[in-house]
Amino acid sequence: MTDDTAPRTLLESFDNRTAERDYTIQFTLPEFTCLCPRSGFPDFALIHVRYVPGPRCVELKSLKMYINAFRNVGVFHEDVVNGILSDLVELLSPRYCEVIGDFNVRGNIKTVVRAVHRQAGFAGEPDGWWPGRDEHAAVPGQAGPATSVN
Repeated sequence: MTDDTAPRTLLESFDNRTAERDYTIQFTLPEFTCLCPRSGFPDFALIHVRYVPGPRCVELKSLKMYINAFRNVGVFHEDVVNGILSDLVELLSPRYCEVIGDFNVRGNIKTVVRAVHRQAGFAGEPDGWWPGRDEHAAVPGQAGPATSVN
């Protein structure tokens, strides 16, 4: 992902009105698409985000626009997940943030990428992944991401 193609400028935040309390925010983004930088073919993924906010929270409409902006970007799976994490950390300064990209099978290979940020001095733990509905599970009938680690 290069600076000229990164959709990070679309992300917006708002002040966390309960910053004195640790709590967990979770998102599932079931319609993520990007392009393979080698073949130009589309890649599809289920993206999971879980964070303990610091001073700011992500504004949801901007998150939707940000995720949708990847549609025409040629980017490797590893760069998608690490890029989303970096953009959220830069914008929000969260105490904890985790991004999981569960990419559809391509060429007989299933890819799941997990990246984690933990603010220095944060000893807490985020809440566990919520029980998933089938459309939010990496494997139908399974709760939350296939790689969830509490």
